[in-house]
Amino acid sequence: MSTVSSHVLDAVTGRPAAGVHLTLARREDDGVFAVVHTGRTDDDGRVAGWNTAPGLHRLRFDTGDWFAAQGTDTFYPEVEIAFLVADGHHHVPLLLSPFAYSTYRGS
Repeated sequence: MSTVSSHVLDAVTGRPAAGVHLTLARREDDGVFAVVHTGRTDDDGRVAGWNTAPGLHRLRFDTGDWFAAQGTDTFYPEVEIAFLVADGHHHVPLLLSPFAYSTYRGS
């Protein structure tokens, strides 16, 4: 079994983005993506290790709702990142601002 975690940081304020809704989906053998986990980032902007099987995954961040709750407009109402999961742990950080975002494979 593999695990996936994430950390969302508000690049404008330099603070964790608490309360961002995330959805992790895995592509099944028939090519359809099935939801594996949903949740929200904690007060430190983190989602800890969700268990999943290896394969192609999509991690969707509902950034529009989070920015609206902050009273801020955004160009990106959601961010979706596709990545391959192998055995072991996979960390997918998101650096977020209203008009840009960045991600990388963390440790």
